[in-house]
Amino acid sequence: MTTTAPANPLVFRSEFEHVGLDESETIHALQTVFANMAKKVADAEGHASRAVHAKGHALVRGKLTVLDNLPPQLAQGLFGKAGTYDVLLRWSSPPAEQLPDGVSTHRAVAMKVLNVPGERFDSAKSGNSQDFLMVNGPVFSAPDPQGFLKSVKMLAATTNASETGKKIISAVLRTAENALEAVGGESGMLKALGGEPQHHPLGETYFSQTPYLYGQYMAKLSLAPVAPELLALDGASIKTEDDAQRHAIGSHFASQGGEWELRVQLNVDVEKMPIEDASVEWPQELSPFIAVARVRLEPQTSWDASLEKLEDEIAYDQWNCLVEHRPLGSVNRARRQVMATSREFRSEFNRCPIHEPSA
Repeated sequence: MTTTAPANPLVFRSEFEHVGLDESETIHALQTVFANMAKKVADAEGHASRAVHAKGHALVRGKLTVLDNLPPQLAQGLFGKAGTYDVLLRWSSPPAEQLPDGVSTHRAVAMKVLNVPGERFDSAKSGNSQDFLMVNGPVFSAPDPQGFLKSVKMLAATTNASETGKKIISAVLRTAENALEAVGGESGMLKALGGEPQHHPLGETYFSQTPYLYGQYMAKLSLAPVAPELLALDGASIKTEDDAQRHAIGSHFASQGGEWELRVQLNVDVEKMPIEDASVEWPQELSPFIAVARVRLEPQTSWDASLEKLEDEIAYDQWNCLVEHRPLGSVNRARRQVMATSREFRSEFNRCPIHEPSA
């Protein structure tokens, strides 16, 4: 892992973002599809969950320490000076249902950095936290809201379908994905539809997939395990039982902690590292991921009744942010509206206002 920042990161300019002709109509269609999925699941389960990444596996507290003596290109926003912050991390997986882990989809981690100083992007939001959302793959499953809508419609068609049937399909898709990976390939679509390999979530490296402002620059982020006990879990298999991820994470944190690096990849070429196409992986040979902070978690209980209650009452939203870390691109603009619709529905259906956690 390099520690040298690129000498020529691009300063953000407004023309790097552009709104498509039918973007607003597509985002409205996405809101409708997600709202219908959420209502269908809530009516069936008697409780409203998140519209995506509904199933939580762990909610854990820790510390984020910004590294000292970062070069100017990296000393931006939250990372402008060394310091330590409380963080609250949630491991989860999609879709909108509380499915058994035998239906294997992406692993995700959301990190809420608490009590962050600085100008907020949306002053109407309560609290002063900075949220980062990441998934165990470097690119988003679609380039733009139009592609996002197509994939979500496919997902919506399976909502509340037979769990047994989903498990069978997932097993077939995992076999196909494993065959692809055996010859050096990979399919984001197979993984999204249920073919995610059954690997330990704490051994994974997670990516923001979409870009954010990084002070005056633009960047993608990554959370990568660095502690030996976590690196040993990279590619480690877990069982296919209903709550396999929750049990695997809980078993680890019952006796061990862990340390991760939060890394950023600065944009140096908007042609090869586009802002508006979330399906393109930014070449690391042009700009590598560089560590700007460490995240440390001590041994703790990662899931119980009180944590499940807290997890249900809070939200993670990449638009809950500092001005200097505003999300960029059309997929993030779509997520802003979709996630707001989801939070509003959860709050109303469960008769419990969504709120920010205390430090």
